[in-house]
Amino acid sequence: MSVDVLLGLQWGDEGKGKVVDVISPDYDVIARFQGGPNAGHSLEFNGIKHVLHTIPSGIFRHNCINIIGNGVVIDPIVLKKEILKLESMGVDVRSRLFISKKAHLILPTHKHLDAASESNKGKDKIGSTLKGIGPTYMDKTGRNGLRVGDIFNEMFRGRYDFLKSKHDSILKGFDYTYDLKTQEEEWFDGIEFLKTFHLVDGEHLINKLIKEGKTILAEGAQGSLLDIDFGSYPFVTSSNTITAGACTGLGVPPNKIGDVIGIIKAYSTRVGSGPFPTELLDETGELLRKIGNEFGATTGRPRRCGWIDLPALKYAIMINGVTKLVMTKADVLSGFETIRVCTHYKYMGQIIDYMPFDIIHDYVTPVYLDIKGWNQDLTGMTSEKELPKEMIAYIKFLEDQLLTPITIVSVGPDRNQTIVR
Repeated sequence: MSVDVLLGLQWGDEGKGKVVDVISPDYDVIARFQGGPNAGHSLEFNGIKHVLHTIPSGIFRHNCINIIGNGVVIDPIVLKKEILKLESMGVDVRSRLFISKKAHLILPTHKHLDAASESNKGKDKIGSTLKGIGPTYMDKTGRNGLRVGDIFNEMFRGRYDFLKSKHDSILKGFDYTYDLKTQEEEWFDGIEFLKTFHLVDGEHLINKLIKEGKTILAEGAQGSLLDIDFGSYPFVTSSNTITAGACTGLGVPPNKIGDVIGIIKAYSTRVGSGPFPTELLDETGELLRKIGNEFGATTGRPRRCGWIDLPALKYAIMINGVTKLVMTKADVLSGFETIRVCTHYKYMGQIIDYMPFDIIHDYVTPVYLDIKGWNQDLTGMTSEKELPKEMIAYIKFLEDQLLTPITIVSVGPDRNQTIVR
């Protein structure tokens, strides 16, 4: 069997959590392969909205194995709170959740390093969620990090103190004050809580499940345009958010990758700093934000909104090897008389249809094509034949431009507001 991959193709917040929840009945295993509690995957069903930060989005499905892979970074405080909330709702987390021993731990000082560094950048700040993600990945690549499997080592507390001391010395260089006492108590409580779960050699488990013929979906966090290598650097996250990240973040060989499902919004959004060629700094952008309820699931920050960007999507499809697309938030565009699509960029005196090396300093200007909109409310529609002809034309145009089929269209936040084409 192969491992299918589901990931976002824009700057995050594409609706990955809902889509995983919708398609998870087709899979035996859902596995998160990168990121950490900077993610906010929203799922809505039975009138209740759930936001998952670290736990895979298949946790609500019975008989579904959920794996937190080695590429994920874990904050024991956040994870404990997330698990307790799910358990209070009757979700059987303990039997469904497996955590890789090779996943790295976010220390309280990592979050302070994140905050101090971001504050020091001033107007050049990245737009970090301040969850300690970047500093944790820095310690990982610097070979200083602590991993989940280390918590059983008798030297664990000494290694923690050594790393904390290193962080303290760095923090002294910032004009930044902090108190660790309460956070440390919570953190070590979280460590003891972690010990009661299935802590596994994730790469062995997932390859065993592949050999057993289990259907597996690798779930990404953030978006492809935030990838540390291929995103709008330096305004990116600290991990590989693309398909290749599923291989290194789970221990899956490349020849076991199957379908790559790319999630796109019917328009574009971005949270935090960084380039955004199609951003709308006008009433239309504000209307998209209001109708789409575009506020970060993790931070609550208002999202920047704009029209869909085809050069960026073509780029994301190329580097991910996307085989099928899912379009979310189509309902948000209802009522717009005209929908604009960025088909090309004006870049250094030329018209191009691809994303160049640098869209920060070498500014790109979007070239738009106008498409007729629709007025019908989509939120109660259940089949493709009910969709307005203008929306069908919009979908067909995107498919022709992106050379990839749109197989699912989301017309609302609830899992039932989903149309399979």
